[in-house]
Amino acid sequence: MQCTNMENKLSSNTSDAILGTEIRKGEEQELKDREKWNNKMEFMLSMAGEIIGLGNVWRFPYLCYKNGGGAFLIPYLIFLFFAGIPVFFLETALGQYTSEGGVTAWRKICPIFEGIGYAAQVIVAFLNIYYIVILAWALFYLFNSFKTTLPWSTCDNYWNTETCIQKWNNTNATFNATAPEVEFWEIRVLGQSPGIQHIGHLRWELALCLLLAWIVCYFCIWKGVKSTGKVVYFTATFPYVMLIILLVRGLTLPGAKDGIMFYLYPDISKLSDPQVWLDAGTQIFFSYAVCQGALTALGSYNKYNNNCYRDCLALSLLNSGTSIVAGFAVFSVLGFMAHEQERSISDIAVAGPGLAFIAYPKAMTMLPLSQLWACLFFLMIIFLGLDSQFVCVESMVTAITDMFPKTFRKGKSRELLILGIAAVCFLLGLLLVTEGGIYILRLMDSYGASGLCLLFIAFFENVCVGWFYGADRFYDNIKDMIGYQIGPLMKYCWLFVTPAICAVTFFFYLFQSFGAASSTVPVWSIALGWIFTLSSVICIPAFVAYALVATKDWKKLIIPSSDLRQVCPQRPRLTVCDVVVAQGNSPVEAVEEKEMMTTEKETLRL
Repeated sequence: MQCTNMENKLSSNTSDAILGTEIRKGEEQELKDREKWNNKMEFMLSMAGEIIGLGNVWRFPYLCYKNGGGAFLIPYLIFLFFAGIPVFFLETALGQYTSEGGVTAWRKICPIFEGIGYAAQVIVAFLNIYYIVILAWALFYLFNSFKTTLPWSTCDNYWNTETCIQKWNNTNATFNATAPEVEFWEIRVLGQSPGIQHIGHLRWELALCLLLAWIVCYFCIWKGVKSTGKVVYFTATFPYVMLIILLVRGLTLPGAKDGIMFYLYPDISKLSDPQVWLDAGTQIFFSYAVCQGALTALGSYNKYNNNCYRDCLALSLLNSGTSIVAGFAVFSVLGFMAHEQERSISDIAVAGPGLAFIAYPKAMTMLPLSQLWACLFFLMIIFLGLDSQFVCVESMVTAITDMFPKTFRKGKSRELLILGIAAVCFLLGLLLVTEGGIYILRLMDSYGASGLCLLFIAFFENVCVGWFYGADRFYDNIKDMIGYQIGPLMKYCWLFVTPAICAVTFFFYLFQSFGAASSTVPVWSIALGWIFTLSSVICIPAFVAYALVATKDWKKLIIPSSDLRQVCPQRPRLTVCDVVVAQGNSPVEAVEEKEMMTTEKETLRL
């Protein structure tokens, strides 16, 4: 009887244990279920929407003409193949292999470098606040494009000053004269104050445009990749339709040939200027959206066996090709504008917002059906920026969700998280649509998301994967995913070439930044800018220091997570992690011991 009771009790305990295990497995399965792209096209269009943005239209063409025309393509392509593509592929493949966002992916392959993920998310936070303000400007221009007369084409409006000159050329231009498109931008749109120390009042029309931009952005991503994957079919392809239309129209205008010659005419002497190489490097890092966690987040929704290597090469060609083609569209129109006004193209060609909101709108007023062309242009600007914006938000959401899966992978919590991020960023963004907001935006762009920050993060990404996790090990992971071994060039870039390029460019950028401080800008604003810069780059060394202090066994900090998919190498390879596991053994014994430990863990787990 006692034996029977013991058997029943044991059976009951066993059943409870099995039931508990099944419940835990169910909970674990519920938490680990991550969305996947429905098909490759959704992934490709989302990636294209992220990396192909406003910088392709208003930054690359200007840098190309400024830095030697066709000669600029030499440093551009060098940075592309030896820095841009290696980091671009590294981040995408890392996300696909780990199925984690921009923070936990680094935690899994080498915990001590988790700070890389935090640094990237700080940059994304800055981008989420200020990048969408550009969309608010574009929406404001779009609404004004439906008027009978484009408001930036005349000097008869209430905001125009006495110095406004409608027909601007070398014969009637005076020293203090201003053009109507400049006054529309500075007075009507921005209400621009004298400086950053004068914040002024809120521009309520821009605030409403900013709110509309956030509402559209929210509903593009509120359902995760299920909604994002559908939206990008339109938002990622529509700008190309607009770009082709504007390109064809531009090439048919008088003066277009002069504009294109000005854009591409090679000046080899420019290559001796270090600034040209710096511009090429920073343009690559900006254009390819590296070091922001977005590529890792998008890659993490791929199926494990997706050929991310082929995808990244195709996207790289598409991105750089778009930049070059956009240059033809922009400079053909600027050539026409210079021809009509009898001015030099160098007096018209500007970079950044000046191109999109002053020079190009002015060119639209010179065309028949000017309202139509203005609408098409600003729609292109809106969709180019919208893709990049909602992917940046998705990057932050994915990172937070993967860090706290028990909180944000249940019910409506993910949607509420997106709503919370959108609301906070909108409220902070209201500061940028004040009369002095343009100065704060420039400060955040120049310091918070600067090339200095991106180069610093890229250096440690390559060091982490190449030297701590192991380039050979990562190559085995890639082979396991895509089914074949890629060429050795990428590996040597991660180990030597890309870190060296990042380090050299970083220090040159740093010295240039210290020497470029303007005496007309308040000292406190420069100090604030450097605080923006340090807020991201400090995350990496700060987390390393924290981890070493908080962890008694520091060796665990450089050993990859045990739940990563294990790939058995064909030959022994040593990394820093293997040396730690070896604990004094020979290289071959280190690998054998690690494989034995992995086998024992799998046996115990079963």
